Amino acid sequence: DVCIIGGGVVGLNISREISRYRLRTCVIEKEADVGRGCSKANSGIVHGGYSDEPGTLKAELCVAGNRMYQQLDRELHFGYRKTGSLVLAFATEELATLEKLLENGRNNGVTGLRIIDRQELLLREPHLNPAVLAALLCEDAGVTSPYEFAIALAENSLINGVELRLQEEVLAIESLGGEFQIQTNRGSLRSRFVINCAGVFSDRISAMVGLSEFRITPRRGQYVILDKDQNHLARSVIFQVPSRLGKGILVTPTFHGNLMIGPNAEEIDDKTDVGTDTETLANIVRLARRSVPGFDMRKSLTSFAGNRPVANQKDWIIDASRIKGFINLIGIDSPGLTASPAIARKVCGLLQQAGLILEHK
Repeated sequence: DVCIIGGGVVGLNISREISRYRLRTCVIEKEADVGRGCSKANSGIVHGGYSDEPGTLKAELCVAGNRMYQQLDRELHFGYRKTGSLVLAFATEELATLEKLLENGRNNGVTGLRIIDRQELLLREPHLNPAVLAALLCEDAGVTSPYEFAIALAENSLINGVELRLQEEVLAIESLGGEFQIQTNRGSLRSRFVINCAGVFSDRISAMVGLSEFRITPRRGQYVILDKDQNHLARSVIFQVPSRLGKGILVTPTFHGNLMIGPNAEEIDDKTDVGTDTETLANIVRLARRSVPGFDMRKSLTSFAGNRPVANQKDWIIDASRIKGFINLIGIDSPGLTASPAIARKVCGLLQQAGLILEHK
């Protein structure tokens, strides 16, 4: 009935959500395991929902997704902790950005959001740069283990009867009028509905059915992970004021108790290039010290990078395309991890509107 292309957190949230119903569903993933794309290589942050423009899908689904994590973790035990987040201002002109983010958040329905002064800020986070002036506090932000989230969603989907087809790459899709013929490196299958959740490759999958107006530019972000003995330097997720390219360099505790810094944002041509380089990492370290000066780089454990799928359109594309039965999810970049459970519910609604009968098991 439903074929989901892409085994990241978005595709797997969808597979788990529709596994509640009497449907034959499969997930096709070209890698050897689930969550091998940007689902495993990101900040692991459950965002509060204040940074996205009101009225966008990003804003709506980020806030809705954030509110689902506590219950999801109770059900699936993948690891989630509410930590709160701070956006730091170091100059008077940055204070206006905090006010704008506060207004955005309130318009998006975010609660637990306020601007705090330097004195309260340093009581909360004593290891911050003392030159900080103020910060936007979001109490509802948190951290999760994104790869364990993907695995938990996949396991629950499998228990509920979803077929997971790993190391299977989609090569071509033909619309036959009422169903699709999907050709892979391992053969072919037919499905009434296709859901394109292919991340940085979602434009290629879309083009296979003649929807070639989308273009994904990978935006690579590099990170450094430090030892757990550096974790005391940040209790909250600590951001700097955002820029045109994203949320900027952050310092954050990970769910498992390490300290992580990054990411940068660099647009690249190769969708598969997740390399790191010493010059970029050195710059990340320099910028992160503006927030938390005292971390010890001798305690760094590893570096890694992930590619976010940035589309040539401002907002996310989540819609039933003009090809009947083909649902596109294009450009699901940050805060896609946070929004993923809410995205799944939206896609279920789209399937129903397209004529799929959802009968509860």
